[in-house]
Amino acid sequence: MKPGNIIDNIRIGVIGLGYVGLPLARLFSTRFRTIGYDMNKARVESLMEGHDSTLEVDDRLLQEAISVHGLVCTSELGDIRDCNFYVVAVPTPVDINHYPDLSPLHKASEDVGRVIGKGDIVVYESTVYPGVTEEECIPRIEQESGLEFNRDFFAGYSPERVNPGDKEHTVANILKITSGSTPEAAEIIDMVYGSVLENGTYRASSIKVAEAAKVIENSQRDINIAFVNELSKIFSLMDIDTQEVLDAAATKWNFIKMNPGLVGGHCISVDPYYLAQCAMRHGYYPEIILAGRRINDGMGAYVASQAVKLMLKKGIQVLKSKVIIMGFTFKENCPDVRNTKIIDIYRALQEYNVDLTVYDPWASVQVVKDVYGIDIVNSLPDEKFDAAIVAVAHRQFRRHEVDMEALLNPVHVIYDVKGIMPRDIVDGRL
Repeated sequence: MKPGNIIDNIRIGVIGLGYVGLPLARLFSTRFRTIGYDMNKARVESLMEGHDSTLEVDDRLLQEAISVHGLVCTSELGDIRDCNFYVVAVPTPVDINHYPDLSPLHKASEDVGRVIGKGDIVVYESTVYPGVTEEECIPRIEQESGLEFNRDFFAGYSPERVNPGDKEHTVANILKITSGSTPEAAEIIDMVYGSVLENGTYRASSIKVAEAAKVIENSQRDINIAFVNELSKIFSLMDIDTQEVLDAAATKWNFIKMNPGLVGGHCISVDPYYLAQCAMRHGYYPEIILAGRRINDGMGAYVASQAVKLMLKKGIQVLKSKVIIMGFTFKENCPDVRNTKIIDIYRALQEYNVDLTVYDPWASVQVVKDVYGIDIVNSLPDEKFDAAIVAVAHRQFRRHEVDMEALLNPVHVIYDVKGIMPRDIVDGRL
């Protein structure tokens, strides 16, 4: 297999049309014949009607990709059989014990095995620990297809770097890591990605190096946030404003400023467990990584306890009090509720028998009900609350579009998780 002009004959099949797969399929369609496959039929139908419910791809761009560039989305696996360059972009969650759940990746690999042909390439984008592509995924393709790896078909790994809700750092304009199972495959993969990326690629020396690079990106950020979360707890006990401390420290040229907060979502709160489990299988206990996870996983309950303490200090009867949580998505300005840590605040407050309302103008009421079993609202209720926890920095909250005075009783508590409210009106913040 030689690169040559093979790139001109590339036909791409993207498996998984979520936050990662759909933007990638849309981008690839501007250069190659592209078909996106997802087993969620309702999702596929919505996409072919020109709407992305995740809001990652603007409807105008999606409609253009379909009508002008010929992007096709399907829930029929056989429709991607004619492709010769497969990209796997399925979720890689953890189970209740924080152990990597590779079942979506296993299923996707088996699907690839049912359609892959001789000379084809499969590239994985899902976040994994080093070794998963070659040790977990490739054998399943071989078993299903009857083909031999690196003789009949080839593989690569190009880790996703999607940041939900971020319209600046999109898949089109970020630098992307690529890798391949042979030098020739690596070159083709790099050429395919490089042909649609504005800022090019970085070719890793091996698939395992690319896998490891991805998993440490988010682990590093998780540890840094855990450090400032711990600082927030310490300074709270000392009656010192953490944000003011961070602002002061940030005046030093090499200080890395991070803000305390809740760490949820599909990457930062999950990927460290992949690295930790991998390390333990190799006989090493990763103390810093797991300590960071413990701190960050406990922040929801901490926020709830701080809000309750502030209510008691003001003489507010906590039992049956009315509390509104503002925001439910795992981050601002996107509808993504995967692994949101706001649910931890909610459940901790339930133990105090308070009357809870969750208001989020971005989140789907039905999705939250289906996934978490709780009711939220997309518009503010016409009632007064004893306390408000500003949990997500949605633009509506950051721009102070909510009239807090009209929302709250005369004696009230405002706890600002994200540090976006005027300092003179809040009673506490991380």
